[in-house]
Amino acid sequence: MLAAALRALFLWLSNRRWMARIALGTPLLRRMPLRFVAGTTLDEAVAAVQRLNASGASATLDVLGESIEGRASADRAAAAYVETIERIARDGLDANVSIKLTQMGLDLGVDACVDVLEPVVKAGDQAGIFIRIDMEGSAYTEQTLEVVRRLRAAGHDVGPVVQAYLHRSAADVEALARERVRVRVCKGAYAEPPEIAYQERVAIGDSFVTLSEELLRADAYPGIATHDPEMIDRVITFAKEHGIGPERFEFQMLYGVRRDLQRQLLEKGYRLRVYVPFGTEWYAYFMRRLAERPANVLFVLRSVLGERS
Repeated sequence: MLAAALRALFLWLSNRRWMARIALGTPLLRRMPLRFVAGTTLDEAVAAVQRLNASGASATLDVLGESIEGRASADRAAAAYVETIERIARDGLDANVSIKLTQMGLDLGVDACVDVLEPVVKAGDQAGIFIRIDMEGSAYTEQTLEVVRRLRAAGHDVGPVVQAYLHRSAADVEALARERVRVRVCKGAYAEPPEIAYQERVAIGDSFVTLSEELLRADAYPGIATHDPEMIDRVITFAKEHGIGPERFEFQMLYGVRRDLQRQLLEKGYRLRVYVPFGTEWYAYFMRRLAERPANVLFVLRSVLGERS
């Protein structure tokens, strides 16, 4: 009960811009997200990716930000992604990028969003770098998939995220698997009503495994995004039983989360990609990480206070 209440609180806080201003203006609070955010600059993010690559892990770079207001802001966000892609190529990093479409002007309409994305996907094409299209709240699901369909029809190497807790995801994955689209499967981190999303942990976990299995059968190189050892074991068991080698999929985890489990997977020979967010707009992302696992609050506080002492 307490965990559910804390989850609801953190999800509510993630949309409170006034709280973001307080957090940015408070030195102690600014230190807290450093466990989950690689830094505020591209240089800091690149250094984090280099460390991950040295350990055997791949990375996904995410320039934090969402729900922009106006085309000019969307174009600036797109330019930041072009710079990030060019830096990945220049430095020879084992990394791709992950993009939230509300940051690319999705609230201005699908046509405007695709237009904003044009220089980004062209940069990705030129550098041979895959672009992951993140999934946000359910209000954006259909629009996000429409953008993915348009970009892929134009020949760009992009793939979406599918959230296992949404009832519609089974049909979405069935369609994506037919085309062998590279999909990242996650449980889902937004507050959604029971009419459209599973609420129980067991149901969400079963959906997650079922979606992962369908993409593995389709040989679509899915990204299995979870920190849950039980879910990981179920996927590994399915892959072994069906003769699916570890080169045909990858596990994906968040920067700073379950680093012990990350090391274990790499030691066992599985592919791992770590989601590396960076930038000044860290507040909403950080709150959603706390909502996913409220126990992270005590963990982060102990870390920050320990560093201060």
